[in-house]
Amino acid sequence: MESSEQKWDVQFRKGSLEMAILALLHQEPQYGLQILHKLHQFESLQITDGTLYPLLDRLKREGVIDSFWLQEGEDRPRKYYKLSAFGIEKLNALRARWQQSVDDIYALFEQSGLATKTR
Repeated sequence: MESSEQKWDVQFRKGSLEMAILALLHQEPQYGLQILHKLHQFESLQITDGTLYPLLDRLKREGVIDSFWLQEGEDRPRKYYKLSAFGIEKLNALRARWQQSVDDIYALFEQSGLATKTR
């Protein structure tokens, strides 16, 4: 049975995963396994390929990202993903909303005497 913390982690990941992927793609186009490895560098963003690829497909259908195939040397071609113009707009909107949420929660911590001085 999942603990309360595990349930919170799942919900947090669901809410932040799309923004994290868009942030990665803002740096440069990347292929799926590359995205997965970069996400695994962060404890709260560790997902499986069974979660990643359906999300990438949805983002593509929504016009948030584009994809293209690239042949690299003798290896088989890889499908790369990159932000579309709409994706850049969406990332900026998500980032602003995320920052507002963080600021609001921090303000609640301050009001409750829970804020730390190292913000």
